[in-house]
Amino acid sequence: MPKKKRQILPKEQRRQQLIEATIRCIARDGLGSITMHMVTQEAGLSLGIANLHFKTKDNLLKETLRSVAEEYHGGQIAIMEGHRTAGLADRLASLLAFQLGRGVTQRQKMAVWFAYYGEAGARPVYQKIVSASDRMAALTLESLFTDIIEEGQYKDANPAEIAMGYSALIDGLHLALLVTPREISKRQAKAIARNFLHRAFPRHI
Repeated sequence: MPKKKRQILPKEQRRQQLIEATIRCIARDGLGSITMHMVTQEAGLSLGIANLHFKTKDNLLKETLRSVAEEYHGGQIAIMEGHRTAGLADRLASLLAFQLGRGVTQRQKMAVWFAYYGEAGARPVYQKIVSASDRMAALTLESLFTDIIEEGQYKDANPAEIAMGYSALIDGLHLALLVTPREISKRQAKAIARNFLHRAFPRHI
């Protein structure tokens, strides 16, 4: 019987395969336990392929963090800048649905995100990646809230303060969904965030 040939996949597809395997390993075993051997076993690939694409474990972990950050913050920014919806009220509703939707609140994704956040203080390179993506999303959120305040004529509303409070609330809800899922449901989390936005912008949500 002829030997089955290994399927040759494009470079980006192999890289993504390894990144997704890393995400599963971090969610299951923790960031500090990760080895290249563990990731390649999870991905069903050889150590040689992992070394070819990332060279070192540190590179793999950096690119995994970058991928997760770009997926989350890139999705937020696209919504806030109106790439999918034109009206400000629609953008606000879409943002809330995205931030507490199924894709973002997968336990694996949240576990990985908070694992990297926990290491950011001791790993300057992680801090740099997280800070850059956080900063861009924060500025875009503040810009969106500024436009909403002007359109709705919400007197004395401070977009920077509202954006900071809302971001802190979303982070807290994500953590609660990860750590205490029996005490809070995704529906309750959405209701809490929606109430915050409604108090700030009652004519927009």
